[in-house]
Formats: sequence, C-alpha cells, structure tokens
Amino acid sequence: MRILHVITGLASGGAERQLQLLLRHLPARHHAEVATLTNPGTVAAALRAEGVTVHDLAMRGNRDLTVLPRLTRLVRTGRYDLVHTHLYRAGLYGRLAARLAGVRPLVATEHSLHAGVVEGRPASRGVRALYLAAERLGTTTVAVSRQVAATLDDWGVPPDRVHLLPNGLDASRYALPTAARTALRQEHRDRLGLPRHAWVVGGVGRLVPGKRFEVLIDTLERLLEVAGRYPELREPWLLLVGAGPERDALQRRALRLGVADRVRFTGEREDVPGLLTALDVLAAPSTEETFGLTVLEGLAAGLPVRHSACPALDELPPGAAPEAARLPSTADAYTAALHELWGRRPGALPQPPAVAHYDIARIAEDLGRLYDRLGPTVPAQPGPDRRPGRGGGRPAGRRPAARA
Repeated sequence: MRILHVITGLASGGAERQLQLLLRHLPARHHAEVATLTNPGTVAAALRAEGVTVHDLAMRGNRDLTVLPRLTRLVRTGRYDLVHTHLYRAGLYGRLAARLAGVRPLVATEHSLHAGVVEGRPASRGVRALYLAAERLGTTTVAVSRQVAATLDDWGVPPDRVHLLPNGLDASRYALPTAARTALRQEHRDRLGLPRHAWVVGGVGRLVPGKRFEVLIDTLERLLEVAGRYPELREPWLLLVGAGPERDALQRRALRLGVADRVRFTGEREDVPGLLTALDVLAAPSTEETFGLTVLEGLAAGLPVRHSACPALDELPPGAAPEAARLPSTADAYTAALHELWGRRPGALPQPPAVAHYDIARIAEDLGRLYDRLGPTVPAQPGPDRRPGRGGGRPAGRRPAARA
C-alpha cells in the first residue's frame, strides 16, 4: 500500500521524531512517503538519509492557501492509497487535499490535544469548530493516549471514529554495554563543555512555554546555593536539549540568577539517545503532555526520572516504572526531589517494564494492521511503469482518482 504522511513541519519535536521512528519500523508491505507543509528541519534530513522520500511544500504561513492545490496535485499524481496526517495544520489541509484528489482512506494522529489547548495554543471556539469540520472529512483519528481519546470525546468526536494507538520507542537504541556507555558519556560531556565528574540534570524537548524549563533553571540556582554545604557531592549542572522560541528568555533567566555558566543549550539535535548518556537524571516539569515520550526515553536510557505529567505512565501499574516519580511543577518540588538523588553514583539502571510495553515494533505493526483494514482490498503490485518504492502507474484494486 502506498501511504502519504502529511505533517506541519519536520523540525526535531516529539510528533516529528515519532513519525520517523514509525516509518523505520512500518511493515514492509507498506511504502510511505512524507509531505511537510513547512520547515523541513533535521528530521527531514534524517528521513532522506534513511531513504524516505520527503516532499517540501514550502508553505509560507497558516493562511497560505496556495499550498492546497500543490498538496492536492501531489496526492493525485503520487497515486497514494491512504493519507495519514499529523498535527493541526496538516490535518486541515491534508484531509481536504486528499478528498479533492479522490483518496478516501484518511487517518489523522492527534499528538497534542488538551481540553482547552491544541499543540500548546488556546483552542478557541473557532479553532475547535474548524478541527471538527476537518475531522469529519477523515476516516479514523488516532489518539496517542487515553487522555487524548477523552479530550476528543469531550470535543464531540464519535468514539467509533477514534483508534487508540500509543507512541512508541526503540528501546535497543538506548541500551548500551557499560564500556560503550561510559565512553559515549565522556565524549558528549567533553563536546558540550561539561566536567566529566559533574552531576548533570537534563531536560529534553522544544523550548516553548508549556515545557516549563524555567523551573529547572530556578532549581539549579537553589542547588548551587546549598552545594557549598556538601563538598562530597558533585557540582550540579543543567543540560537543555532542544530548540525553540523560549531559548533567549531561558538564557536571560539563567544570567539573571547567576547560573548561566552552569547551563548548556544544545539546540536542535537528532542524537538524543547518545546525549542522554551525559545525564545523571532526567527532569520533565511540563504539565501539558499528552503522552510523555521524553520520560520513557529517559527510563530507556537507564536514568532516574522526575516528571510532572506523563499519561503514558499513568495508564500503567505503579511498578511499571519504579525509577520515575511525579512531582508538582515547582522549583521547590524539583529541588527537594533532585537533592535526594544528588549523591547517587553514575551508572545505568535496568530498563523498567514500561519501556517494553511501548516497544515501537509492536506499535508499528498495529498501525500496519489499521492501514490494512482501511486501505484497498487488493494489495498494490508493481507494474511495468511503477517500480517498488516510487511513483508511477495506478495500484491494482484502486479506481482512478476523482478530479478535483
């Protein structure tokens, strides 16, 4: 089956990295390509390096309606059997373009939806109305957690149109032999200017207000205030992995509090599993998570994790992640919790059962079965003018696309 994934952008974010991971593990019977409306960032480069075709539609802004005919033409000429959209803007334009191109099986994954917020922005009455209108054009909406499914229900999406399919991760990328992990830890610390014997707290994610990374900067200041009383403890440092509009504000805050020399910003990175080896603890003060993939990544990397929201863990028994603890998103709470971990010796913890539960191979196979159920009844076969993995003749079992 030929599938086109339509996504708003391909900078390094949770939804974007999840798409990359799914395509890496999608069953071979499905051939996928990606169209990005805008911002073909590091994930686009990584996808291309892995052999995935990425179409850049060069959308100039939210109201650039010229993208619609370009996307419609791409869907029609690409002869896709199914269109799968990701994120709000791609859901609007992608579903409509697919309908205009005559493609009926439409899937949309809802990665970031709260009661009054969509992708970190207030969901006004107009936004919700537009969302629901676009949703009715589709076939199935995938919710990445029960929390998202409940919000969809509150918004008026019929339950029989919602398919629960959580995010996943490739645990093998985070599990390293002790010697290899130690070498990688030292290599990353040297490159980032982190002392080899420092005690490093890390935060991973987009530098946006909802992630609340200012809590970690405030926490670092408090830890440094008491560090002199505990000379046996290692020096505390903070590593923030990610890019976003809040970087300047966070840097100014660190400077104002006198801790700027103990904070490192990596910018947008694709080597998150390697960077996690440089940490001693992962801290996630965000209160607006719809899944909490970063928390699972920290656990997979063998780190103790302190977090303020992780629906992925909320849906599992308490023993599924014994090294994860939920805290209020305040500097007081994080200072107290991190102080308890401060004296631990470095070393990877075993991966907890929660990591195996969200194995990406199982998630991708479930997605493949959803495609099978929604797509053509007769599998597409390569023809004389259609080589596997490329555009070309019409797949078997598919009627010609309707003209827009």
